[in-house]
Amino acid sequence: MTAASVQLLRHATLLVRIGGIEFLVDPMLAEPGEMPPIPNSPNDRRNPLVPLPDVEIDPDAVVVTHTHRDHLDDAARERLAADVPLYCQPPDEFEIETDFDDVRPVDDRATFVGVELVRTGGRHGHDDLADSMGPVSGFVFRAADEPSIFVAGDTVWCPELESALDEHEPDVVVLNAGGARFVEGEPITMTDEDVRRVRERVPDATVVAVHMDAINHCLLSREELANAVEGVLIPADGERVELD
Repeated sequence: MTAASVQLLRHATLLVRIGGIEFLVDPMLAEPGEMPPIPNSPNDRRNPLVPLPDVEIDPDAVVVTHTHRDHLDDAARERLAADVPLYCQPPDEFEIETDFDDVRPVDDRATFVGVELVRTGGRHGHDDLADSMGPVSGFVFRAADEPSIFVAGDTVWCPELESALDEHEPDVVVLNAGGARFVEGEPITMTDEDVRRVRERVPDATVVAVHMDAINHCLLSREELANAVEGVLIPADGERVELD
């Protein structure tokens, strides 16, 4: 059996390998510049800002934390097989069903070929802005004799995230950093301070930060995060983090 790993493709798009199964998480597969800028942002660069690495994408299943276009884009809807098993949060089921035939909403938990998926909550920003951004989820992946992997999704530091960390005690935590924000309001994904809080909350876990340097409204770069927070893995696009 292949060892568990997390491979960053770009932004929030991951290949999570656990229990001999490969999950594609939050597929954004567009070519650079194919999507317009996220509006009301401090710059107007077209997205994605960078290309996908040359990595084979043929997953056993797909997991979508929410349906914002930088987590499930038109290119992914066209490129992925319509019959691939796709796990999502319940509010997104019917919208995703317009392009996929085997959509499996997760209320609490589900199992795919021996891998358990547990859905967690989060807050995509602060106060009223978080409400307007809509619901988001994270997923914990568990398999026998493998490290547990928690993909937190698009969330800031919030009670829902704290509860998930305390309840599930994951061995690996993948955080969507980048400090994404609009011209007005607070960030809607993790800042360096949010990442630091997670690092301190789970001192024995491997913390991996992604979701940077690929979309126009993500203003916190890899370099800035590395300079601000110690003890966090920050993979390059295409890089795989092998898990013991």
